[in-house]
Amino acid sequence: MRPSFSIPPPAEHVRALGDERLSDHWYVLRKLTIELRRRGGDWQTQTREVYDRGNGATLLLFNARRQTVVLTRQFRLPAWVNGCTDGMLIEACAGLLDGDDPETCIRREAAEETGFQIQKPHKVFEAYMSPGSVTEKLHFFVAPYEASDRSAEGGGLAPEGEDIEVIELPLDEALSMVRSGAIEDAKTIMLLQHAKITGLDRLLLPAGV
Repeated sequence: MRPSFSIPPPAEHVRALGDERLSDHWYVLRKLTIELRRRGGDWQTQTREVYDRGNGATLLLFNARRQTVVLTRQFRLPAWVNGCTDGMLIEACAGLLDGDDPETCIRREAAEETGFQIQKPHKVFEAYMSPGSVTEKLHFFVAPYEASDRSAEGGGLAPEGEDIEVIELPLDEALSMVRSGAIEDAKTIMLLQHAKITGLDRLLLPAGV
């Protein structure tokens, strides 16, 4: 069986009653029954399904001098079955930690997906991406790049079913694609908006500087 999360000890407002593993074919799907104390003080029994695929990291590669970013395009089955006509999503580079720390993970994923050997990954924030049903927390990074940092074609790992196109485009064009709906991936939208608000030339500065 695949490893999964451990149930935390009881807290003042929540305690676990039951835990059933429903599937571990790809990642782990569990059915949890809990008692949750509502704001009025009464306890309510709830049953929820929780999907655990581990935590991950994502990265926006940027060139402040040229005002460009590097993104990827690949087929996503869940998007295809839920309204994305061709299933092709434009995204920031990302991957699961798979036992690594977040910085090691994003260096690995950048090399595999884009071919860039990143020099200065800078963590900007963390976020739960779908907390109603999925445990995953993403670690968000930015990193500068130059053309000379690209040592391979990228494209992902074919044995794992990856067939990734690498895209370089101006930040303003990427933001326009968010507005038009051409970019629909949540993590990518968050990183692009962070880059716009902060400014590409200030992305590596400490917060508040």
